[in-house]
Amino acid sequence: MCGRTACTLAPDEVSRACSYRNRGGRRRQPRWRNGDADKYRPSYNKNPQSTSPVLLSQRHFDKDAPVDERVLASMRWGLVPSWFKEDDPSKMRYSTSNCRSENILEKKSYKDPLKKGQRCVILADGFYEWKKQEKGKQPFFIYFPQTQGSSQEKTNLNQDEPTTPARKKKNSETGCPAEEASSDFKERGEAAGDWTGWKLLTMAGLFDCWTPPDGGEPLYSYSVITVNASPNLQSIHDRMPAILDGEEEVRRWLDFGQVKSLDALKLLKSKDILTFHPVSSIVNNTRNNSPECLQPVDLNSKKEPKPTASGKMMMSWLTSSSPSKRKEPNTCERKEERESKVQRKSTGAIQQWIQGTNKKPRVK
Repeated sequence: MCGRTACTLAPDEVSRACSYRNRGGRRRQPRWRNGDADKYRPSYNKNPQSTSPVLLSQRHFDKDAPVDERVLASMRWGLVPSWFKEDDPSKMRYSTSNCRSENILEKKSYKDPLKKGQRCVILADGFYEWKKQEKGKQPFFIYFPQTQGSSQEKTNLNQDEPTTPARKKKNSETGCPAEEASSDFKERGEAAGDWTGWKLLTMAGLFDCWTPPDGGEPLYSYSVITVNASPNLQSIHDRMPAILDGEEEVRRWLDFGQVKSLDALKLLKSKDILTFHPVSSIVNNTRNNSPECLQPVDLNSKKEPKPTASGKMMMSWLTSSSPSKRKEPNTCERKEERESKVQRKSTGAIQQWIQGTNKKPRVK
């Protein structure tokens, strides 16, 4: 199952982390729906009823949009069916935070959205799961393995993108590299380069839109689809979210026009591709929202455990400054100075964490 997640990226970082290549080969950066970036709240400890960033096809809102255009939306965790008659979603008598893949076609709450092509991708740093033990339960944080560079932000311009005359002119006037003149990409929804920060988990889901009986603002909500746990996670729990592994699987799941529902369901398989580490029981209480929720703990010792490679990437990313304080690299800065700063930041990340560096979730 999946009953708790973490998503600490700021709205603009989520957008950059979801960059993709369209059918023409151009790298695109999905925009947030109007006002939705303000509804999303980064958190180390998200539970059902909270809002999360969700990726879906723009064609759900604009039928004339390109078939491969994507959009980000803030949605409530816990699907509220469009046919729900009460005036308050909290009056639902059953949980819809998770949807078992084998029951999708049997339950109206999920079958209807599936037939309408209302497929989405739920984004998160990772999710928490609890392992039953003789004395209580031990929480674990589960996520995509992180590669070298996942803990550092880079804004290198994608070499495949053409340099426009206007950008050439600006570059020649300032004497700075092309990175500094990449704002026009963002205005067109194009991404300036590959995201090298934390690799977000991409979970398959279904969404629906409910409108209060007496009128009011429509509520978009979702359910995380679950499958049998992969071999490496079975010792923790017997279920896991349906993970979409790679750009092609994400594309096929979102493309409800070209990929029919029954074909899309074939993507929902148990995949042995995630890594994990034990965390403190502080995460048990949803009111606790701090980096300590994600910090690895040693189950056999009170001392700080030696971090794994992926753990180092996560700690380095978490201990970076918040977006409000984080500055974009000075593209006119000398290369040697930039490399020196990156090296110092990388080697000191774990030490800062152990010393108790306190960082709030990223905000807009």
